[in-house]
Amino acid sequence: MSEEAKKQYSADSIQALEGIEHVRMRPSMYIGDVGTRGLHHLVYEVVDNSIDEALAGHCDTIKVTINEDNSITTEDNGRGIPVDIHKKEGVSALEVVMTKIGAGGKFDKDSYKVSGGLHGVGVSCVNALSSSLKATVYRDGKIWEQEYERGKTLYPVKAVGDTDLRGTVVTFKPDPEIFQQTLEYSYDTLASRMRELAYLNKGITIVLTDKRHKTDDGEFEGETFHSENGLPEFVQFLDGNREPLIQKVIAFEGEKNDIPVEVAMVYNTSYAENLHSYVNNINTHEGGTHLTGFRRGLTHTLKKYADESGMLDKLKFDISGDDFREGLTAIVSVKVAEPQFEGQTKTKLGNREVSSSVSQAVSEMLTDYLEEHPDDAKTIVQKVILAAQARHAAQKAREMVQRKTVMSIGGLPGKLSDCSEQDPEQCEVFLVEGDSAGGTAKQGRDRKFQAILPLRGKILNVEKAMTHKVFENEEIKNIFTALGVTIGTEEDSKALNLSKLRYHKIVIMCDADIDGSHIATLILTFFFRYMRELIENGHVYIATPPLYLVKKGQKKRYAWSDKERDAIAQEFGGSVSVQRYKGLGEMNAEQLWDTTMNPEFRTLRQVNIDNGSEADRIFSMLMGDEVPPRREFIEKNAVYANIDV
Repeated sequence: MSEEAKKQYSADSIQALEGIEHVRMRPSMYIGDVGTRGLHHLVYEVVDNSIDEALAGHCDTIKVTINEDNSITTEDNGRGIPVDIHKKEGVSALEVVMTKIGAGGKFDKDSYKVSGGLHGVGVSCVNALSSSLKATVYRDGKIWEQEYERGKTLYPVKAVGDTDLRGTVVTFKPDPEIFQQTLEYSYDTLASRMRELAYLNKGITIVLTDKRHKTDDGEFEGETFHSENGLPEFVQFLDGNREPLIQKVIAFEGEKNDIPVEVAMVYNTSYAENLHSYVNNINTHEGGTHLTGFRRGLTHTLKKYADESGMLDKLKFDISGDDFREGLTAIVSVKVAEPQFEGQTKTKLGNREVSSSVSQAVSEMLTDYLEEHPDDAKTIVQKVILAAQARHAAQKAREMVQRKTVMSIGGLPGKLSDCSEQDPEQCEVFLVEGDSAGGTAKQGRDRKFQAILPLRGKILNVEKAMTHKVFENEEIKNIFTALGVTIGTEEDSKALNLSKLRYHKIVIMCDADIDGSHIATLILTFFFRYMRELIENGHVYIATPPLYLVKKGQKKRYAWSDKERDAIAQEFGGSVSVQRYKGLGEMNAEQLWDTTMNPEFRTLRQVNIDNGSEADRIFSMLMGDEVPPRREFIEKNAVYANIDV
């Protein structure tokens, strides 16, 4: 068979693996959940098909539009999904792709070398979970289309006109029977993912348009994402709110053992380590062999340089891998033809051969850089030495926390009012701002399953503090001790042990004002940097106390926003009495229980991390030293009065 014949992308390139029937019955198996995250995942699945076309060299522009009715339209200028008859299925290949789970050209190695969605979910899953979907294909001089309702075809694929264009357009509307929590798309969530994809696939243009909102000049809200340099620009974007230690981004791009590897990294003056890893554009939150290879290459090369420079001669203790990564922001992106992900969530890469490829790439990249930039090399090694000294100080502080944590009940913080229930799954703890509100919360709680830990004032801003200062902070020590978690093992000094977590719901409860929002953000920053697993496992929540009490005679109603207050006042009619709650302490115990703590009526917002790199950027911006970007972010988001991590 000729090379040209091998690469021919036709109906025979499409392989159908299994049927579609059970997708609607168990949607969470395919898209993670049927809440906000799953809703947005539908968009990513369709866009991934266009990205695959781009990776194969056939597409350079992708358009994503949020329509007025919250339906989504994606359009690319790729080859267009094949429409000729599929030999095995006896219908158009377009229909096979849209209605058969696991059908697609990405299973045919001649059509796609690498692909993001190799679990075979793809656009057929999106079709199954949409009340309506329309596919339009520009191919072979014709416009082809087919429509579907909840995954079922409404008519055979048909030609509806002639065209000089090529590509695929998909418009779908998520099914309210499946997505009962919300059908509303978040522009910011989609924008952060499209930006990420543009950085990960340099040269591609992704246009996002929101037809639900218009700007002051009458245009639809939207952005165009395009990156000429890829990962180096991504690192600069993520690190834009931190003070750089070195001015130049250290970067590598090339193939090692037939595996395309891209790495970009830079050091800053902070104490946080920010590593982000991707496999075929999939964000591998749990890391894997590519991240192991990066760490090994970094540690080995930097240590060798530091030893040979003689700068470590006076150091009285060994340097660990953690020390080389303090203040480091890095992105590792690999393209793997047959990735082996551990679990269906695609969050940890298991391919062993990738580790050595990335390690070699990093070693080569760093060796060249250190030789060519001796001043930067010296600055980095000095930072590593300071990190090692701070780590030893932190180890002593951490041992103090550990000793306090592993003691019996008598070792719990004196300010903690514990609950009587022993099963952690049934228990919840409220981290309450101030002793006054803490006292009210203690009176109003259900003592059986609700514990109260008052926090004095504003806790330490961990974004700008050295690690040992974090562990020496009294309020932070109390949080560790109350929760029962320990941090640090011989293998990984930053590993969190959740086996003795005492509460499976950790609720941040602060005043509904500027100070309260700041304290909540400080606590969230601490959890994100030092207890991220708590967020990832769904244990962290934010309470939502009301802003107003509206009364007229015997009638009274609570309001959580100005809009809700005005609507209640209009409903009550005439003159009403409005009480503004400036703080939790202004409510009595019964009111606090009724509005904010009673599981039957309260609203808790679960904190989750949809996009790790974007969360990292926002926390560094909000809690860092740079004022202008923080002011711009707050002005843009002030109306929402919360941070959606």
